[in-house]
Amino acid sequence: MKGIVFAGDATAALHEFPEPEPGPGEVVVAIRASGMCGSDLHFYHGNFEFDHSVIQGHEPCGVVHALGPGVSDALVGVGDRVMIHHYWGCGMCRRCRAGWPQMCETAPGTTMAIHANGGHAPYAVVPATTLLPMPAGLSFRAGAAVGCGTGTAWGAIKRLGGVEDSTTVVIGQGPVGLSATMFAASMGATVLAVDIDAARLAQAKRFGAELVVNSREVDLAEIVADHTGGRMADVVMETSGRASEDALSVLGTFGRASFTGLPGHVEFTTQQIYKKQWTLMTSWTMSSIEQARAADYVVAHDLPVDDLYSHTWTIEQASEAYAWFDKQDAGKGVFEFAE
Repeated sequence: MKGIVFAGDATAALHEFPEPEPGPGEVVVAIRASGMCGSDLHFYHGNFEFDHSVIQGHEPCGVVHALGPGVSDALVGVGDRVMIHHYWGCGMCRRCRAGWPQMCETAPGTTMAIHANGGHAPYAVVPATTLLPMPAGLSFRAGAAVGCGTGTAWGAIKRLGGVEDSTTVVIGQGPVGLSATMFAASMGATVLAVDIDAARLAQAKRFGAELVVNSREVDLAEIVADHTGGRMADVVMETSGRASEDALSVLGTFGRASFTGLPGHVEFTTQQIYKKQWTLMTSWTMSSIEQARAADYVVAHDLPVDDLYSHTWTIEQASEAYAWFDKQDAGKGVFEFAE
């Protein structure tokens, strides 16, 4: 089979791989959709360390194709529709048991597309413990998005303790930010969506933002102050990795802010802001438990996650697809595979 690999020099290429066979405790998933995530570009350009020989794609979902020894068909069966939590660890420590294998305390941990083959190929082999059932009504495309980008927005909202009845500013309207706007609006927040791209802001409006702000054209702090009567934002979600100063400039007293975008340099002087009583936090993807909850929520509230995608590709178009995605001037891309 063919799979997409990165050399780390801003190129994507197809390499031949053997069709995987499941080992003990493993399953082979026939991939139906594999999303393109903004974090891919760090590896595409070689900014982060990774195994250059592995197949890319950490937002895959599909159907179970084969079970390895020791995998009970009472828990998962061939043909089941599944998402994949794209990390695995020792499976025994307190973090793994809580659904956070990416924070495993006793093993180095494994991440798809960094240490192990990912989902930009027709098949992927993963531990059975990484599988999550897809709720009826969730498309493969939506399941792929929930696996990282959309799930990252959900995870940040959960880290913040919820956004109900708040004024929430979402900075950056890429796939993570648009997902945050969609979730927050559906939960009852008044959302102010911020970006510098008109098309993304238009999408944010369709996803429920009460106000969209082009921060290149207007003073963001003035707009937020006018909209809130000077109280500023209760919650800020910074998803771009480039606007932490803007994030802090609009956060009100007792405000809560999450920072998910990379590289995301955040700086403040305690003496200048300690009376504001802020809660500032980072957020990294989500637990497997919350991934499942996010998928259920999308279906229960009929959220248009599929509309995050502006482009659909085949893996034969890998080079063209990532050259397009690298421009970051449109929406989200997905590789689809025939049944």
